[in-house]
Amino acid sequence: MLPNVGRPGPGPEVETEAASRIRKEPAAGTAHPWLVLAIVLTAAFMQLVDVSIVTVAVTSIQDGLDAGYAQVQWVLAGYTLAFAVLLVTGSELGDRFGRKRVFLLGTAAFTLASLLCGAAGNAETLIAARLLQGLAAALMYPQVYAVIQVTFPPRRRGTAFGILGGVIGLAAITGPLVGGLLIQADLFGWTWRPVFLVNIPVGLLAVVLAARFIPESLATDAGGQDLMGVLLVTAGLALLVYPLVQGRELGWPAHLFAMAGAGVAVLALFGLYERRREGRGRTPLVRTGLFRNRGFTSGLLLILVFYGAFLPFFLVFSVYLQSGLGYSALRTGVAVLPYALGSGIGSGVSVALAPRLGRAALQIGLTVLIAGTLGVAWAVHAWGTGLETRHVFLPLLVAGLGFGFTVTPLVTLILARIPLADAGSASGTLTTAQQIGSSIGIAVLGAFFFGLLGSQADAATADEVPGLRAELAALHITGDAAQDVIDAFRSCFHDRAAATDPTAVPASCRPAPAPAPADAPVRQIVEAATTRALHTDFAESLQRTLLLQAVLFAGCLVLVLALPKVRGRELSEFEEKSQDATIIG
Repeated sequence: MLPNVGRPGPGPEVETEAASRIRKEPAAGTAHPWLVLAIVLTAAFMQLVDVSIVTVAVTSIQDGLDAGYAQVQWVLAGYTLAFAVLLVTGSELGDRFGRKRVFLLGTAAFTLASLLCGAAGNAETLIAARLLQGLAAALMYPQVYAVIQVTFPPRRRGTAFGILGGVIGLAAITGPLVGGLLIQADLFGWTWRPVFLVNIPVGLLAVVLAARFIPESLATDAGGQDLMGVLLVTAGLALLVYPLVQGRELGWPAHLFAMAGAGVAVLALFGLYERRREGRGRTPLVRTGLFRNRGFTSGLLLILVFYGAFLPFFLVFSVYLQSGLGYSALRTGVAVLPYALGSGIGSGVSVALAPRLGRAALQIGLTVLIAGTLGVAWAVHAWGTGLETRHVFLPLLVAGLGFGFTVTPLVTLILARIPLADAGSASGTLTTAQQIGSSIGIAVLGAFFFGLLGSQADAATADEVPGLRAELAALHITGDAAQDVIDAFRSCFHDRAAATDPTAVPASCRPAPAPAPADAPVRQIVEAATTRALHTDFAESLQRTLLLQAVLFAGCLVLVLALPKVRGRELSEFEEKSQDATIIG
């Protein structure tokens, strides 16, 4: 939801060698730099909103397309996975073939993919269109940073990147609200489809203006593309992520474990291939020499775990609010707003304090984030089925503060002891790791949450049995007749909770062909008990998932200890130099 909040913007007024190389071939006609900025920020805003807007639409998508839980996970994880595998290559393609040209291609493809998403007639088509969206975003988004870099001189570049940071924060805040409003409005009876179709006019406007006003620019020494590396890492990640998403639905057959093992093997082969390619003097997708730096390796693992724990929160929390408590999409968007607000505040405070605190800033931020996450879990436990938005406002705000305080200096601290010549490659690797971590996190924590819904079902219905038996007795239904009703209630609830398709009606839940009029009061009692058990089931599952997220964030605290101990002037000087050397965010 907040994929790039805290991305450091350039601050120096001295042009480094890396920035000079980029600007060796300035494009003609840079008379309108602020207009150029507005154009690329329009496209960036569209892409960033699309990340967060979908989280509040998952329940509507499930209902509209009869989609299963695994398919909903693919709608989110497929996008981030496609974005990750092409991100670095997208930057290189801009350097080689022209940043304007690649920006136009990516933006146009993203707009087309949005149309395909909005017109999807089934879950499979939507997933395919989301994959295309992710690939298109990977072409377009790196050019935003590169175009700003080549358009503005060093003295104005910090302001331009600062505005970009504001747009990133604004997208994080408005995404869920816009998504909720669009679904609530139900324009033309299209329910969830406008959350994708809204991109079309924005994308078309960006393409038209970019074609007219953005000047072309190239890197004078762009290396060759590592297409084999892209294929290997894509295949390895797909083989690894697919079993994690589909395992529960397919019953964890042996071939999925074999597939995951093959994915690990392919990723190992990718590492060997990259080392060999680099040894031959050719440009690799990932510079393997970076992994000899303990701080970078620990930081890369930290990024994977951090984003793997962070982004799935919005999937499971949105499903809990809408499917578990019956919130509307708009109310869900309002409910998560404190997280985005806290993130913006925490990011601003961190900008001022992180240079003095060094890696202690990460420890403080992660501690606050853990406290906020546990606070949400406590609120869900304490208020149960009576949970209101106001009950989670403070813990969500605290969690957002912790996230913003952590993510702002995260990349800079990891790169602090990386040679400047490797800063661009290292930053690109870390950014790719953000998306990979998000994809794997959605797969793992999503499967964990949805699996708990089935495993906790019997406990949820057991809590309802005494009250249900008493209500049946009030209707003079006792003995074996009451037990039959209770058994049917528990069997139906268990089968529905364990189902991989939440829209399907299990055989145990189908009513009798011709129910007697006297059955109506019984149905009402059972339906009320089912609603209460559903709330309990979702609440218990969310609490355990939040506890797992808190444990993962605690693991991040341990990994922080392996990062360089830098602060003050050393950190500020590195940040100033590295920002000019880094193109993608």
